[in-house]
Amino acid sequence: MRRPLIAGALVTPLALLLAACNGASTASTSTGSGGSGGHTDGKGSLTLNVGDQKGGSEAVLRAAGELDDLDYKIRWSTFTSGPPLLEAINAKAVDVGGVGNTPPVFAAGADSKIKVVSASHGTAKGDTILVPKDSKLKSPAGLKGRSVAVAQGSSAHYQLVASLKKVGLGLKDIKVKYLQPADALAAFTAGKVDAWAVWDPYTSQALRGKLGRVLTDGDGVTNGLAFQVAAPGALADKKKSAAIKDYLDRLRRAQNWVYKHPQAWAKVWAKDTGLPYEVAYDAVKRTNGTRVTVAVDKDVVRSEQEIADTFARLKLIPHKVDFSKFVDTRFNGELPPSSTAPRTYEAGSDGR
Repeated sequence: MRRPLIAGALVTPLALLLAACNGASTASTSTGSGGSGGHTDGKGSLTLNVGDQKGGSEAVLRAAGELDDLDYKIRWSTFTSGPPLLEAINAKAVDVGGVGNTPPVFAAGADSKIKVVSASHGTAKGDTILVPKDSKLKSPAGLKGRSVAVAQGSSAHYQLVASLKKVGLGLKDIKVKYLQPADALAAFTAGKVDAWAVWDPYTSQALRGKLGRVLTDGDGVTNGLAFQVAAPGALADKKKSAAIKDYLDRLRRAQNWVYKHPQAWAKVWAKDTGLPYEVAYDAVKRTNGTRVTVAVDKDVVRSEQEIADTFARLKLIPHKVDFSKFVDTRFNGELPPSSTAPRTYEAGSDGR
């Protein structure tokens, strides 16, 4: 029988993952703009510079066979976080790249030159507030006066705020411990905090390792959105804009492949990130595989505006922003509205 995962087993692979994609800002990499790599796929005279994260767009496109017939080049740069990826877009070092729902809000607050060009909608079941298995807490209302670990400015931070608001509480009613995931995990397992607000695949690994249970999740609380963000200069270039459209189409097809082949994708994702296969598969079925590519529409803007306004009130971004100025809807085409429900997997189904 496989032994339960222990705390130390979580930290190493997950340090490479989507922590900062969800807004954490302390991650760093070996190059000045936060990117590493530089290898190229495809052929042709045009090069599209794409920002990625470990186990992200490149991995899923390759697994789905969507990198086999490129008539332009993709030069990949790998980032450990969303914020430096968006900084690279602002600096014109990257043409397009994928992030979660919160980094664009902070980039907008910094007046960065970015445009959200594509959205996907997934379940928010992986966005959780975890408590120890033996905790007596039954709902977020019980967090009053308790200590909660969360990465400042992350999607989990917003989910915590929104979950508290739903039960009539605010951050002032709890003891917030701003910790990045590895430190939060250590504090959580050592009993130094009463709860931990976090996201997948941390959620899946904590649950698989029997380190805690879900007090509440983000379904109906957070928007479940993720984005592809482009540089305005690249969008103004006719040839690069065409390549970005093709790239987004490939990502949409690859996401469809993920839903239909969750086990195959989990194997690739596990290998690429160092996650145990069982954890990757759990995260695919809980959140990663549920995503549907949707239009960047008024509901997207409204939802992101709500996040921006929340963080502005908390003085975590310097001023109020108009998020509508940071979107470009040219690639919406025939995509379904952002209100389209995420996909789900039936119990026992492998998605095929």
